Amino acid sequence: MTETRASVVWLFDVDGTLILTDGAAREAFSAAFLAVAGIADDLSAISFGGRTDPLILGELLRSHGLEWEESIRTRFWRAVHTRMAELLAPGRGRVLPGVNQVLDAVDAEPCWVPALLTGNNAEMARIKLGHYRLAHRFRFGAYGDDASDRDALARVAVGRSGVEPRRCIVVGDTELDIRCARAAGAWVVAVATGARTRDELAAHAPDLLLDDLSDPAPMFEFARGLAS
Repeated sequence: MTETRASVVWLFDVDGTLILTDGAAREAFSAAFLAVAGIADDLSAISFGGRTDPLILGELLRSHGLEWEESIRTRFWRAVHTRMAELLAPGRGRVLPGVNQVLDAVDAEPCWVPALLTGNNAEMARIKLGHYRLAHRFRFGAYGDDASDRDALARVAVGRSGVEPRRCIVVGDTELDIRCARAAGAWVVAVATGARTRDELAAHAPDLLLDDLSDPAPMFEFARGLAS
C-alpha cells in the first residue's frame, strides 16, 4: 500500500463528508436509467446516503421488476459517468468546510495515510473528486465496485491499508459509515455535514462526533492517541 509504515490510515467517505454535489448523482442515475431502460424515474424514493452505487442500482431495478445482464449494466454505468461529468459544471456543489485543511494536515504527518472508503464506483469517485481537485489527495481507495455491501467494503479498505484495523479511522456522515467501521474493526469519526443530523449520528455512538471538519483538532488528538 505504501512504502512507509503507517501509524494511522484515514478512510474518508466522499459524498456528504468531503463534498456535496447538490444531487448530481441522483440526476445522473435518473438520466442513465431513462437512456438505457426507457423508464423515467427521478429516484426520489431511493436513499443514496452511505450506500454503494451497485446497491442503489439493484434497488432501482427491483423497484421496476427488472433484471439486467452484465452488458446492460456496463452500458448503464457508462451513461451514468458521462452524465455525471456533464452535470458537474463550474459552480455546482462544493468542497465542505475544513476538508482541504484536514488533508493538508494529514499529509504533514509522515506516518498518516489518507485514503478513500466510498460507495461510489471508482470511476464515479474519480469524476467527482477530479472536479473538485481532490483526486490526488488520496493514496488508495476502496470503492463500490469492490463490494456492494458497505460492511464488506470497509473490510476491503482495512485490508488494503496494510495496518491492523485499530489503526484505521473511518470518517463519514451517515450511520452506515459508523456501522461499517465497526464491522471492519476500525474507529469512526462522524461528521454532521450530510443528510443526517448530529443527534441522528449520536444515536449510533461514533467514537467521535463533529459538526464538520472546520476544527479537526479533536480528531487529530484522537488519532495521535492511537499512534502512541
